[in-house]
Amino acid sequence: MYPSNNSKDWSWPFWPVVPLYPYSRRRTLCQEIVKDTIWTFEQFHGILYTIVPIRMTVIKLTGGGLLVYAPVAPTIECVRMVQELVCKHGEVKYIILPTSSGLEHKVFVGPFARCFPQAQVFVAPHQWSFPLNLPLSWLGFPQKRTSVLPEDASLAPFADDFEYEVLDINLGRGSFVEVAFLHKRSHTLLLTDTIISVAENPPAIFELDPYPLLFHARENALQPIEDNAANRLQGWQRISLFAIYFRPSALEVTKLGESFRDAVKAPDHSRKAYFGLYPFRWQENWQQSFHALSANGRPFVAPILQTLILPQAPQQVLDWVNKVATWDFHQIISCHFDAPITVSPRQFRQAFSFLEKQPSVSAESQPLLEEDCKFIKELEANLLKQGIATPPKEKV
Repeated sequence: MYPSNNSKDWSWPFWPVVPLYPYSRRRTLCQEIVKDTIWTFEQFHGILYTIVPIRMTVIKLTGGGLLVYAPVAPTIECVRMVQELVCKHGEVKYIILPTSSGLEHKVFVGPFARCFPQAQVFVAPHQWSFPLNLPLSWLGFPQKRTSVLPEDASLAPFADDFEYEVLDINLGRGSFVEVAFLHKRSHTLLLTDTIISVAENPPAIFELDPYPLLFHARENALQPIEDNAANRLQGWQRISLFAIYFRPSALEVTKLGESFRDAVKAPDHSRKAYFGLYPFRWQENWQQSFHALSANGRPFVAPILQTLILPQAPQQVLDWVNKVATWDFHQIISCHFDAPITVSPRQFRQAFSFLEKQPSVSAESQPLLEEDCKFIKELEANLLKQGIATPPKEKV
């Protein structure tokens, strides 16, 4: 399944609902993960060229047909690729929304379901939306075909192929929900956001559009945008630090006046180049932060979840983690960053040891650099001060 060269096939007219890059033109990369069994469909997702993959996983059912986990934008290109699988393996039977709060996943489910009118839609419990808490039918979900996942996974119509376990944390104004799916036959664990892995090299989808990498590879606004392997690598590693930490310690944001003066002298004043604006300076030690983050692609929990979300219910999270860790899986496919990740249940369990008072030490449980997490810690303090967030519960 090859990407289309026709830009009309990339069109996504509903982009203003969640106005993220690449806006109205979303390209799709399909990769076969397990032969004739599992495929991933990736698109871009981000702001200010801080772009990471957003991923849908399609799995062939034992009895024929397909299950779709976390849909992406159903562009003409994307739907054509799925239809190629349908022709070979059977209809899309089930569409899964495995989160309640992830708007970047939820926004695509309704449009995707309309492209496959025979599919049943199953959603994670306690769905909510902001600023108005609207019913799913108002968000485009097909009312007659949409159900909440059964509490008992054995009652789901796809139970022969999958086991699942729901993490549901009540945050007061809404829930954080993550539904882990185990594809038993391929020993593959599907996750949305709780585990990620950052590869040293840029994901394959950037072959379709390397510009965000090249934009962030520069040292200042005066440097031209040049496409070469070294710049692609440097751009990806800096984007990863941006995406994970928001403001990593090695990043300096230049003052407004200096940024505008540099923009005037910049070699490219096009809209694509943000009119020459590039208000960033990287310290010489920035790669140390990246290598501590990536750590040879180890699985870890993003610091925003480590700080703001999962500590709200540490025992509940560990109960969920311990249940998932009893499953027999060899790899994880998450919705962002690298996939598949070669991970054992023990490594998965270790990644959550930050919730324990006396965590055992391993590569997966090594804490992220404290100085890089400073901005997120300050964000937590401000949210607590304003009464938006609640203090974390005591570690287990």
